[in-house]
Amino acid sequence: MTDKTTSAHGAALKDTPPDGDRPLVELRGAGKAYGNIRALHGVGLTVHPSKVTCVLGDNGAGKSTLIKIISGLHQHTEGEFLVDGAPVRFSSPRDALAKGIATVYQDLAVVPLMPVWRNFFLGSEMTRGPWPLRRLDIARMKKTADEELRNMGIVLDDLEQPIGTLSGGQRQCVAIARAVYFGARVLILDEPTAALGVKQSGVVLKYIAMARDRGLGVIFITHNPHHAYMVGDHFSVLRLGTMELSADRGEVSLEELTNHMAGGAELAALKHELSQVRGVDTEELPEEDALQAAAATPEGKP
Repeated sequence: MTDKTTSAHGAALKDTPPDGDRPLVELRGAGKAYGNIRALHGVGLTVHPSKVTCVLGDNGAGKSTLIKIISGLHQHTEGEFLVDGAPVRFSSPRDALAKGIATVYQDLAVVPLMPVWRNFFLGSEMTRGPWPLRRLDIARMKKTADEELRNMGIVLDDLEQPIGTLSGGQRQCVAIARAVYFGARVLILDEPTAALGVKQSGVVLKYIAMARDRGLGVIFITHNPHHAYMVGDHFSVLRLGTMELSADRGEVSLEELTNHMAGGAELAALKHELSQVRGVDTEELPEEDALQAAAATPEGKP
């Protein structure tokens, strides 16, 4: 069986490597401190090809810091960071891109008034002709953008339309297709469904699944356990900079994942307090022991 190769433009092809079970990206006890402030501590994360790893957590849990370490914006200050089994320490996002790690941020970094095809190649434009008379190869860029978007199941009637006229879900999908085309092996998606409605969120989740089916390792950052559970293969829950839960899909239910995300231990402590307040009905809340157990084990059992 052959090793995974790349196309002429660096896009990863679908051949399965002989060491396909080896993680593409792995964090071992990783952490990040800003002076005396410890933002992340003892975090372990493994990203495999053709798998969606969901990272969940409330505001301030450490999700953004984790993204910055993997994408090369910041360096870890403790633990190990490995890519293809080899320790790395990125000095910039370019180092991460060179290793096939691409990040699609929530704001997408697009130019709203530029056409779709220009945004697809923004910063990596195709040119033709001899230097110093090289010029943009517009026809080839339009054709390539259309083909790549169609490969991801995205059909647009007019690539000349400003990307700002697309829906939020469509813009997310264009950004995903762009990352795949330019050779991403690991795709980090930063809260892609946070500002979208139900229908558009479903569109984005479909393309996350398609990226996984094309052999990419996907890191899906979200605060929505329902969205995560629809496409996730592994779930990691961050709380106050540490890893509270790390479990495969078969080890945790949606209800248990929601309990971890909501902070089962905190809810257990609050139930007693709420029961002392007149007019607050706590009868329908789960028992404290059950909440504590759900927060203590991936299976949600004592």
